[in-house]
Amino acid sequence: MSLFKKLFKPKNPNSRAYREERARELHGQAIRYVTERHDNVDEIVGRGGCLAVRNGELLLLTSGDILLRVRVEELQASYLMSGDGVVLTGPNMEEGGRERSLIAYFVYYRK
Repeated sequence: MSLFKKLFKPKNPNSRAYREERARELHGQAIRYVTERHDNVDEIVGRGGCLAVRNGELLLLTSGDILLRVRVEELQASYLMSGDGVVLTGPNMEEGGRERSLIAYFVYYRK
C-alpha cells in the first residue's frame, strides 16, 4: 500500500472506496465458524472456510458451499469489538437478493 493511501483512508462507511478497502482487508481471511441470529439466539450455519473477493463480489465460503455472495458496493462489513470476527450484511445473490446478516469468526493466528 502506498504512503498516500495509508495517510488518506476513506472515512465514510457509505462510500464505495471505504467498502472496497474493507473487502480488500478481508480477502483471504480464514474463518473458524459463521453464525446467524434468529430470535436473539445465535445459530452456527457453517464451519471452516474463508473470505474471498472475486469479480467485485465478496464470497463467504464455508463447509464447501458459498454461504454469502454480495457485491462489494452493497456490502456492509464491521469488525467485532474484540477483533475476533466481522459482521457481514448485504443482499445475498445466492438466495435471490434476500438481505442477510452473518457473523464470521476468524481463525486465531499468533502474529
